[in-house]
Amino acid sequence: MATVELSFSALPVHVRTARLIVTAVARRSGVAEALLDEVRLAVGEACSRAVEAHRLHCPDEPVRLELTGSGRRFEVTVSDTVPGDDAAGGPPPRPDEDDLDFDLGEGTAELGLAVIAGLADDVEIATTPKGVQIRMSWPAEAEATI
Repeated sequence: MATVELSFSALPVHVRTARLIVTAVARRSGVAEALLDEVRLAVGEACSRAVEAHRLHCPDEPVRLELTGSGRRFEVTVSDTVPGDDAAGGPPPRPDEDDLDFDLGEGTAELGLAVIAGLADDVEIATTPKGVQIRMSWPAEAEATI
């Protein structure tokens, strides 16, 4: 299968579109129907994390996805361009509501990564000075049609 590349502006509304595209490519790559919800949710978490990191640090830079079916695996890599030191990727803290202090920063990003690890068959997270890459993969049982 050829590699499919997708980039989108760092807006939450585009995460849904990314999930739909990844699900369609996963299906065409031979990922079992029973795993498609896991693919969709894991990619949604990774894209949401990247969107929030970009909105905080580099809102004009696109989030990038690379979809590949190699051998008997379907692989998705979600890349952001937030420097390693700033890559927590959690949403910005909410303003105080009725004097309640909400801190949804780093802990939320860690929770998202835990969710991804629970959904994907194999996960690798690489933090570099150029950004964060989350690589996820699932088995592809059928012959790829792309």
